[in-house]
Amino acid sequence: MSFGERNYDRTKPEIDFPGTDAPEELVITDLIEGTGAEVTPGTTVQAHYVGVAWSTGEEFDSSWNRGQTLDFPVGVGMVIQGWDQGLLGMKVGGRRRLDIPSELAYGERGAPGAIGPNEALIFVVDLVGTK
Repeated sequence: MSFGERNYDRTKPEIDFPGTDAPEELVITDLIEGTGAEVTPGTTVQAHYVGVAWSTGEEFDSSWNRGQTLDFPVGVGMVIQGWDQGLLGMKVGGRRRLDIPSELAYGERGAPGAIGPNEALIFVVDLVGTK
């Protein structure tokens, strides 16, 4: 059962600027515990998310703005390592915050035009469904 089928009334989350040192390891915080299917390696997920740069608190991407989930298999390298690791064990219907060090994000190269080199990231991810 997907997020939409259950008529969740979710809106785009706001992410507070941390104002602290960037994380040195992945920090996972469940904001809302899901009750649906659990993500395991190879599970294709449907996720809504907001991403901000740690150093500035500036939003650089959001699926909510596009009105469409990001669908991808977890654990196969199609997304940054922080997502591949950080979504494991999450359940459909959940909302999770991922504080991701730069080496599990875009590292030294960054993402030109969006994310600077060595930038730690914060994502809040809503797990809408699995396929």
